[in-house]
Amino acid sequence: MNESPVADDGTLLREHVLGRVTEELSAMFDGVFSPEMVERYVFESYTALGRTATFTTYLPIITRRFALDRLNALAHAQGKRPSGVPEVLFVCVQNAGRSQMAAALLKHLTQGAVNVRSAGSMPAEHLDENVVTAMQEIGLSLGEEFPKPLTDDVVRAADVVITMGCGDTCPIYPGKRYEDWHISDPATMDLEGVRTVREVLTTRVRNLASGLITVP
Repeated sequence: MNESPVADDGTLLREHVLGRVTEELSAMFDGVFSPEMVERYVFESYTALGRTATFTTYLPIITRRFALDRLNALAHAQGKRPSGVPEVLFVCVQNAGRSQMAAALLKHLTQGAVNVRSAGSMPAEHLDENVVTAMQEIGLSLGEEFPKPLTDDVVRAADVVITMGCGDTCPIYPGKRYEDWHISDPATMDLEGVRTVREVLTTRVRNLASGLITVP
């Protein structure tokens, strides 16, 4: 007699947690996206993040954040829920160094006047430790950040796309401003080298911000 396959406890817990996330986000996007669309985004986001996750304890938590950001990007791109501010996307290979630093600097400098995202064409498992330390030195915490895969929705939402060493992996859409910044990859650098990258990015980001808003 053949028995029906039974999901293990881990699978059941995952399904339960992701179901709760889907319910929460469906309520947030009620009238914007169908529950089926939200569910697809939640499970796709979980799968995408799971490809590089070493420890899965916090995976449902970051899945919620990733899916929420993607849904906000899609709603903005489709004109269903526009953000009302310039949208900037930083893209590098691993989303563990340059793009994370640039995003944190622009967020701090613009204080909500610009919506900022970052992503990686081949995201790493976690942020580079020297990058985290270098940003802490200037009072910017990356403790809650995580490498995110590049998705079509965040590119569509962006007004400005800044690439750093990721080649042709970023989709090209008409009407967007694209810039390729030649910034050294901090992945193989010591802390002093990362500090130098931080200062170069600070100048670049300030110049970028001044073209988007009035920078104090």
